[in-house]
This record gives sequence, C-alpha cells and structure tokens, in this order.
Amino acid sequence: MKQLTIIFLLLASLTLSSNAYSQGTITRPPAIPLMTGDPYFSVWSFANDPANDYTRHWTGKTMGILMMAKVDGQNYRIVGGSERGLPVLKLKGTTIAPTQTRYVFSGAGIELKVTFTTPLLPDSLDLISEDASYVTWEVRSIDGNQHEVSLYFDGDAEFCVNTPDQRVTWGRLRVPGVNVIEMGSQMQPILQKKGDDLRIDWGYVYFCSPESQQGLSAIAPADVARRAFIDGDSLPASDDFGMPRQASDGWPVSAFVFNLGRIGNNSEKRHIMVAYDQIFSIEYFHRWLPAYWERNGTGIADMIADRLNRYSKLMNECSTFDSTLTEKLRASGGEDYASICSLAYRQVFAAHKLVADVDGTPMLFPKEDFSNGCISTVDVIYPSAPFFMYFNITLLKALLTPVFEYSEMPRWKFPFAPHDLGTFPKANGQVYGGGERSAVDQMPVEESGNMIILTYAVCRNDHNANFALKYWNSLEKWANYLKQEGLDPANQLCTDDFTGHLAHNANLSVKAIVALGCFSKICEMADKPKMAIEYWKLAASYAKKWSEMDLDNDHYMLAFDKPGTWSMKYNMVWDNLFSLNLFSNEVKNRELSFYKTKLNEYGLPLDNRAAFTKPEWMTWVATMYPDKRDFETYMHTIVNYLNNTPDRVPFSDWYDTKTARKDGFQARSVVGGIFIKMLSR
Repeated sequence: MKQLTIIFLLLASLTLSSNAYSQGTITRPPAIPLMTGDPYFSVWSFANDPANDYTRHWTGKTMGILMMAKVDGQNYRIVGGSERGLPVLKLKGTTIAPTQTRYVFSGAGIELKVTFTTPLLPDSLDLISEDASYVTWEVRSIDGNQHEVSLYFDGDAEFCVNTPDQRVTWGRLRVPGVNVIEMGSQMQPILQKKGDDLRIDWGYVYFCSPESQQGLSAIAPADVARRAFIDGDSLPASDDFGMPRQASDGWPVSAFVFNLGRIGNNSEKRHIMVAYDQIFSIEYFHRWLPAYWERNGTGIADMIADRLNRYSKLMNECSTFDSTLTEKLRASGGEDYASICSLAYRQVFAAHKLVADVDGTPMLFPKEDFSNGCISTVDVIYPSAPFFMYFNITLLKALLTPVFEYSEMPRWKFPFAPHDLGTFPKANGQVYGGGERSAVDQMPVEESGNMIILTYAVCRNDHNANFALKYWNSLEKWANYLKQEGLDPANQLCTDDFTGHLAHNANLSVKAIVALGCFSKICEMADKPKMAIEYWKLAASYAKKWSEMDLDNDHYMLAFDKPGTWSMKYNMVWDNLFSLNLFSNEVKNRELSFYKTKLNEYGLPLDNRAAFTKPEWMTWVATMYPDKRDFETYMHTIVNYLNNTPDRVPFSDWYDTKTARKDGFQARSVVGGIFIKMLSR
C-alpha cells in the first residue's frame, strides 16, 4: 500500500495554477472547443491564449477565424494567429461550459467577453443536426471613461475545402433581415471522399449577421480586409469577384466590422452566426442522406432565419442547460468530474452526424476520429453510449439502428455482430479486418456483447422490448454465439485493439457474461420466459466459473492463462448499473482494492503490459467504487493529465499515465463514456 499512499499524498498536494482558466479544476485544457457541430464543422483553439495561434479543425489543420478590436484608435488582436504585429488584449479568464466557451479580455479601459456557443441541446434533434454556432461579443468600460470601440471578425475559405489549393467561389445569400456571405468549393464533390484526416470540400459555409446590428461586411483577400479595418474601421466598398481561385490565393475571407461607437459602463453586444449546409451528409448503402434538420425540405435560408430569430431564446436555454448540468455533474462526481464532462460534452456531439433516412428515421453516425476513420464502429458506440443513455435514448437508438439494419441484410453472413459500416462518411459495409469476406481480425465477442448490452439499455429505459423485437433474429444469433464462445474467448481482438490479439481475455469474458445476463432480461420483457431462464442460468454459471478461472491471489488476471498479470475489468460496471449482480461483491471489492495499488500520477493503466490508459474505462472502473472519494481520486488523475499533457489536441482517450503524453487518438466520441457516473444512483 506504500505506492497508494504516495499517490494520494501527491494528489492532495496539487494546487491549481495561476493562469487564466477558470472552469472547474482544469487549469489548462489541451484544446478548447469553439464551433463544434460534426466531424467536418469543428473548430478549436489549441493555445492557452486564442490570439497566439490559428484556430484549427480537430485534426490540427487550420480552419481560420480572426478577431480584432479597435479601442480609441488602437488596434488589438483577440483571436487567431494572423496580424502578429498588433498588441493583444490581456486574457483574464476562460470558462468552458457544456455548450459554450467564454473568453474574457481586458485592456485599454474596457472588458471584452467573446462567447462561442453551439446550442447542442440534447432534446432537440434539429439543433443537434444543424451545423451552426454563434459568436457573441459583449463590451463595457471598466475605468469610468467612455471609449470608442470597433470589432472585426473574419472567417477564411478553409472552412469549405480539404486542402487550401482547392478552388473556391463565394457570393451573397438573400435572407430577409440578415447579411449572409456564402463560400464553397468550385467542384462540389459531394460525398466523394472518405477517410480520417479530411476536411469537407462540398456544401457551403455561411457567415451571417442580423442587419439590425448595422455591421459592415465584405468578401476580400485577408490582407485587404484586415488592413482596411486596421487603417480606418472600414472594409472594401465592394466584394472581390476574382473567382474561382484557390483558397490559398490571397486567402479570401468573409469579413464583418461592427462600429459600436462610444462605450460606457453599460454593455454593448453584437453577434454573428456561422453555419454549414452539407447538402447531403452520409452515404448509407448508396443512399445519400441529408442532415436531420433538412428531412422535410427545409432550406438553408429558412434555417439561418430561424436560428437568428431564436438567438436570444437559445442563448438563455444554453446558459440554463449548462448551469443545471454542471451542478448535477458536481453533485454526482465532484468538481473535477464536472470540469472533465464540461470539456468533453461538445466533443462527443462533434464526432457524430445526425441524418434522416428516407422515411425520416433519425440515424446517428459516429466517425472514429484519428483512429482509422471508420463509420458506426460498434466498439466506439459502446464506450460513448452512457452519454446518450443519460441525455436522450432516442439518440442511442439512432446509433444502433444502422448497425442492426446492416446485420439483417443477407450480405452480413457471420454469426456475430459487425465491427463497422464503412469509412466516414460512406456507410456501405464493413471495411475493418476481414470486412464481409472473412472472420480474420474481426471482434466477434466484443461487438456481439456490445450490441446486446446496449439493446438492453434501450429496452430498460423504454420498459418494453419493442426495439429488441424488431431485430430479434440478430440478437438471438449473437446471444447463441456468446453462449458458445464467450466464456473463454479465442485469440482475437477487443475494443482495445491497439494492444493486439489476446486469447482467454478475462475482461472480454466479463462482457460476454454480462451480455448474456442482459439478453435474459430482454427475453423476460419480450415474454419469452423459457429462454430468459435458460440464459440467466447460463450467465450465472459463467460468472461463477470466471471467478474461479481468473483468480490470482488478491486480484484477477489479464487472461485466464497468465498468472502475475492484471487488467481493468471495466465491463463489469453494467453488472452494477443494471442490478444484474452476476458477480459477487467479494469479487468486485477484491479487484477494486487491487487497482488502488497500481494508480499512477495520471491514472490507472489499462493493464500490466504498458503504462497507457483510457479515461472512459478508468471512469467506468471508478464508478464501481462505493465510496465517492475513490471516484474523485480517479477523476483528479484525469484532470492532472489534461492540465499537464504536452500534446495540444482535443481530449485524447489514449495516453500515458506516467508522462501524460498522447499515445494516439484525439477528438473521439468515446469520451462520452465518462458520463457513466450519471447513470449511477
């Protein structure tokens, strides 16, 4: 226990750094969400001060916005890596809430708040599917004097291309009462590219400002628009019509200027909206599907008008949602937990695209960001599922439905569940491992167990088996597969496939056992009592055998044939959350006590083979502790990682617990699994 004592003393001695970040206990996020709609509409700041770097797509490629302010004739840089010759307004604080990021700047006698809001309110499928974010400025004097203030904003053409050598066009969109600039690629290769490290190069980005704000706007080369503001508060009198041309040719921008006049103690506000219309978002077995908000023929002009008309209402709703959720998170898991979840919230949504099938059915497709780019990966859906279970079960159904429909097709010939549906944004059939051709490098126990467990989560929420009954053939086939192969899995991959193949995987066996218990419960709800009894007895007997097969003195092994090893048995969390109680408290307590002896500065390693961890799995394990203080200890190690990692990327879910270095992955949806504590009562 000496190592545990050292870790606890270390955690107790940590103090918050004195920099500008004020949200909870994360004192220096590795990356900050700004505009986060889906895998293509995703803008982040990778810097401590947003004026010190270009804003970036989650992949790290530039997706640039620039903000400046003029105070009493002096120009200042606020956001973006250009115009380095200008002084910066001092960053006083940054708050990261679930749907909003707010920067507070001060200097030259004023305070300037800049708030980025993506209204991802989980009860509104339309809002979730709309790629639209607001930027709000709020300015006031803080020295008792009045000051002349003007604001500048521009967004560049990299919003709508994959690489800056692609040619772009632009123009104006007529929306009553709104000043709208439209930019898009010349070629419009809709749904032609698939892969991981890609940006969108079809559809159109829209920069929008209500005409009532009396702002100026122009489409111009970046240096022309910026110099016009710097030299005189203005913009070019007419738009640049030298198009089409490469996005890098003069870097054409959509620029806005707001002259606020003399500002006193009372705040003056302005806002714009940045929106994207993909036209079609997902190819699902060669059907092109639009974003969910477009299912009834709604056009981009109507969406823009509606969103701007609802600006005040949505801002209030977001503020209320953020404060309510943060308080619930704090009450459930402590201050660190609230801080982690607030950072993760928009990242989860930003790794998905919500579309409508031809009959209007919502279908939610995750992208396996910076892993392999797969779409609808079942072992990515599984760790992220607690997020959707907590906020809106309809979204979990929307994740599972495409997988089930694929599994019911004659082309899927295997007795186990698929791994994926293709490569984002093309969901045309599995590409991982042996694909549809062979069982080589598949994850048969992993994915079958995942689908059954999550289906039970849906049925349990709905208090009926209607969702399961639609896909009964697949569920029964997978349960039978786990009956034959689940207790002692053969040499195969699991969701932690970066660790390689492993035979007799004890944690994978836990998943199969829990899934069999879940299938029994589904059978009960489906009025199949004989089958329910059969599978319950099977699951209980397997759990008893597991407890004997895997025991290694004071803990349980990584694999049944590997004494002296250990691993996180995170799959056991469902035994608690679903009140299955297949595994005894003695088994769980023995394992949880052992983990405390292995805790490092930045968390609990995944197993004995390496020092890296997965924060979602760590949270699943932490949720199993009966004492909240143990949970909070684990959360503090994650916060410690976020504050100290040298890798400035959106929340990585694969990092070293000794060095805080990223081993791989970034911006993935799986951090939604951290919300699992909210399912614990």
